[in-house]
Amino acid sequence: MIETENNSAAAGEQFITSSLPRLRIAVIGDVMLDRYVFGKVSRISPEAPVPVNLVESERSVPGGAANTAANLSAMGVCTELCGLCGNDESGRRLFGLLEQRHIGSSGILTVPGFSTTAKMRILGSRQQMLRLDFEEKRTVSEEEKEHILQWLEACRGKGLDSIILSDYGKGVVTDSLAQAVIKAGEKWDIPVLVDPKGSDWTRYTGASAVTPNLNELSQAVGKTVKNEDGEVGRAAEFLRDKFKLRRLFVTRSEKGITCAEEGAIFHCPAMAQDVFDVSGAGDTVMAVLAAGCAAGIGTETLLRLANTAAGVVVAKVGTYSIHGSEFLSAWTGANRRAPVLPEIFSWKEAASYVKEWQKRGEKVVFTNGCFDILHRGHITYLQQAAALGDHLLVGLNADSSVRKLKGPSRPVNNEQDRAFLLASLRCVDGVVLFEEDTPAELLSVLRPDILVKGGDYQADEVAGREFAGRTEILPFVEGYSTSRMIDRIRGEKL
Repeated sequence: MIETENNSAAAGEQFITSSLPRLRIAVIGDVMLDRYVFGKVSRISPEAPVPVNLVESERSVPGGAANTAANLSAMGVCTELCGLCGNDESGRRLFGLLEQRHIGSSGILTVPGFSTTAKMRILGSRQQMLRLDFEEKRTVSEEEKEHILQWLEACRGKGLDSIILSDYGKGVVTDSLAQAVIKAGEKWDIPVLVDPKGSDWTRYTGASAVTPNLNELSQAVGKTVKNEDGEVGRAAEFLRDKFKLRRLFVTRSEKGITCAEEGAIFHCPAMAQDVFDVSGAGDTVMAVLAAGCAAGIGTETLLRLANTAAGVVVAKVGTYSIHGSEFLSAWTGANRRAPVLPEIFSWKEAASYVKEWQKRGEKVVFTNGCFDILHRGHITYLQQAAALGDHLLVGLNADSSVRKLKGPSRPVNNEQDRAFLLASLRCVDGVVLFEEDTPAELLSVLRPDILVKGGDYQADEVAGREFAGRTEILPFVEGYSTSRMIDRIRGEKL
């Protein structure tokens, strides 16, 4: 059937809401721990010409093959994960994160003396300054390979729909294991998709699909491939034919995704999106492609779905797993002809999101204010607040509340306009209005992990602090004030 805009939109929505929760997918590959250290830079070290990063918070998330599994699980897919891990602090953290995300970890082999692969990213004012990698490459033994294949057979017994080989070149996806898994998938009529590494793809011969980025595509063909439809399409078709692949998907950053399959080349442009961090976006695309192949989604719709999911992830800071509700919201928004309004939540809706995020082990940050005339000081403060966790909710004083606090001439902008502007910021995940003098009652409903307040407060002075995990005080940016701006507009002397 020829895909039309309408049936593609309906097929995508059906896939997200109905197909994803019914799928079971196994991920085999190099599991990692991604660590993020957030801080603020305000000076240069006297010891060397390097910035001093004052650490404010830290968080850890599944990385590598574990991030692919985390994306699948967050979208509602029953997910099983297999790889190598060490009996160390990083390994213990990773197992804890997998348990929080309801990812089956029975396939992970804990190897004595082995160091779990970990990547630590140092961020100052939400910009990555440095990455530290801790890794030990180790090829799986023949005995370990047999254990993995037996584990995969057990997964099939539960009803397996797709298999992912996530190869980061750390030693799990060997030639013999890759071929054994691909042949098993062919025998069982289960698609096997590969996230490749290196220039020699011989080990991936016969896979259902391989998903290189442009650089990996260039390595495999032995020359630089320009990011142009014709050149990418020819290179993809060459590799698809050479390694007897059913499909080859090429992720092309701002140019979207290209798919080469028997008798056809498809090009799907990326969604218009502010890109903040591409970490882990390829894992998100792989998760959607593997699920879509298992569900039998048409190629054009599948590429649009993958682009939509990637668009959500790259707007977040650090490695991020897209949740099914976010996926659906982005998909339905992308398929509306009318402009999509940003998220302004009711108290009930906001509380539901907080519970979902916390269930996934993600930290929710809350701050509040009038935000009457949005200025640089506000934006900087909100970005700093967002960097303390995974999601930022803003409690916004309603017009009646602002009049009580600021006088009858305020606010300048009504509550709907103020909420719209705040919710349009990429660091803000949602806005909630409240009419009370303080957000204490709202906080008793939301119960965030971190409550952020700006100014010279002491933590024990902040209203509603008892309903949050902890309270953080951030200084306001000097030189910016809504009242001053209003005075300047009125022409009054400052």
